[in-house]
Amino acid sequence: MLKSIIWIFVGCLGAAAVGSIALNRGESINALWFVSAAVCVYAIAYRFYAAWVAAKVLALDASRATPAERLDNGRDFVPTNRWIVFGHHFAAIAGPGPLVGPTLAAQFGYLPGTLWILIGAVLGGCVQDMVTLFLSTRRDARSLGQMAREELGALGGSAALIGTFAIMIILIAVLGLVVVNAMKHSPWATSTVAATIPIAMLVGVYMRSFRPGQVLEASVLGVCLLLVSVFAGGWVDHSETLRGLFDHEGLPLAFGVIVYGFAAAVLPVWLLLAPRDYLSTFVKLGTIFLLAIAIVILRPEVKMPALTPFIDGTGPIFGGKLFPFVFITIACGAISGFHSLIASGTTPKLLTNERDIHMIGYGGMLLESFVAIMAMVAATVLEPGVYFAINSPPGTVGLDAPAAVAKISSWGFPVSVEQMQSLAAQMGEATLFARTGGAPSLAVGMASIFGSAFGDGLLALWYHFAIMFEAIFILTTLDAGTRVGRFMLQDMLGNVWRKLGQTSWMPSVILSSALVVAGWGYFLYIGVIDPNGGVNILWPLFGIANQMLAAIALSVASGILIKSGKLRYAWVTGLPLVWLVTITSTAAWQKITSADIRIGFYAAAEDLSGKLASGFLAPEKAEIAPQLIFNLHLDAWLTLLFVGLLWLIVLDMLRVSYRHLAGKSVPPICEVPHAPSRLVES
Repeated sequence: MLKSIIWIFVGCLGAAAVGSIALNRGESINALWFVSAAVCVYAIAYRFYAAWVAAKVLALDASRATPAERLDNGRDFVPTNRWIVFGHHFAAIAGPGPLVGPTLAAQFGYLPGTLWILIGAVLGGCVQDMVTLFLSTRRDARSLGQMAREELGALGGSAALIGTFAIMIILIAVLGLVVVNAMKHSPWATSTVAATIPIAMLVGVYMRSFRPGQVLEASVLGVCLLLVSVFAGGWVDHSETLRGLFDHEGLPLAFGVIVYGFAAAVLPVWLLLAPRDYLSTFVKLGTIFLLAIAIVILRPEVKMPALTPFIDGTGPIFGGKLFPFVFITIACGAISGFHSLIASGTTPKLLTNERDIHMIGYGGMLLESFVAIMAMVAATVLEPGVYFAINSPPGTVGLDAPAAVAKISSWGFPVSVEQMQSLAAQMGEATLFARTGGAPSLAVGMASIFGSAFGDGLLALWYHFAIMFEAIFILTTLDAGTRVGRFMLQDMLGNVWRKLGQTSWMPSVILSSALVVAGWGYFLYIGVIDPNGGVNILWPLFGIANQMLAAIALSVASGILIKSGKLRYAWVTGLPLVWLVTITSTAAWQKITSADIRIGFYAAAEDLSGKLASGFLAPEKAEIAPQLIFNLHLDAWLTLLFVGLLWLIVLDMLRVSYRHLAGKSVPPICEVPHAPSRLVES
């Protein structure tokens, strides 16, 4: 009875919080409602919906041996403590999406993005992560593409292999570009991020050789060293001698990221990847929970309106209407295809017991969604004029500060030059105008909240800490993604020569790691040397490709559920699949065919070509125009490729499902036979 009363109270509180967010009009709303809504919705979803999916749809078996136990080789397959695995999984999936996506989507107002983060996560993103992790665990930790090939057949499987690997390369390149831009000329961030590598290796050796199983001791040691590295980064930043060692342009940092990605893919998972991601989780979660506590203490007012005039597609930050671009922009905060690669890559190779799939798969995504809610709050507690001044590019609002504030004020969001200059001085920056990309405005929002709660005199410290926090968030996703990319390539090469498919055969490890790093490293290099910062090459594709990858994962999961005799449960993955196919196909169609140069790739390329031919471009812009035109065409070609592969996979899944229901021959279920777990027995 007591439990029932508690859950009824949680449900009523959650309904009241969501109702306040959704129905409030004309007055500012307290940010505390956002925290309350998120906590209540996540608690109910985890306790009831996720538990039902785990018990009825997946039928998790705690007595069944996992691939980490059966195939333990001390390098890739390693039975690992559940909290270490949770930390690694969360650190690997939580990249720039839940931070930057909601910040940019605040252009439409706080309401659309907040509702999509809550609803999309509990019904789509968390389900995708948990189901993919389960299916991979039952199939010797096969990658998503390999599972598609084995379960759907050669046609859909080959399309999935090609699509997932190509999307993976682009996603990693974008992650690398974002982290390079975050660390560029920032000795504080660069030195702190660099320090996490030897700290992680020390913790890995400590748990492996000196004190096996002593997770608490290793955690305390690692966290203390991380905190020291954060404060030492500030000391480095103010040291005339040491600052130069960590103050670099983008290109040297890009080469450093490439070398790190190769090392993360080749070294044993216990030595670098797992402990580094686990320790990074303390920084990530610690910062997010500290932000939540500050919001509870301060109860700041959300100053952005629920809906802005820019839902019609005229937004200054990016073009496109509310549908479908709010769902494409937020991406990882609600559902992310990249997660399916981690859930079928490194995580199932570390999982000790199937019962942990509920916590790691569903719970890990809930935490990422909570990160997205905190990012939305941090962006919307800023004055709207300040938010648009930071995020709007010069081409939209003007090249100088007076022109920018006049333009933004004309939209009904007043801001002044003096206000922006004062804010920049408080944050320790020369200017905050036109700092596009979402990361700077998020850092300003976080610093403002932390400063109000814990001391205004430390605003510059909080701002640079937030920038460093974002860089760590991204880099942990990059290293896990590189290792997953290696597994995916080995799966594909194994279809040509079985020996190359052995994940721990060193020649295959080195060859596949080098090819994967060379793939995303090339695009990263091109992005770094691009005069426009690389955004015209890859960034417009990030959201669309990521959501298409999620649709591929849900398509494979739906097909396997139907083949397994669970047609009555196929709606669990089928409903979010239909929604994702709808929004990604719509977004792809608009990006290819739209005549609006702020939306359509071809339209923008033709407009730029016309200006170049007519001599309307300044000499410096005319010099880079051919490269920009090629980039826009490249975006269009890749979008066409991805949407074509997506529909091929969906239709092939429907074909296989129909044949199975009609009693015709289909590829057999590839689930490995049950083997009792000795770890459970002991």
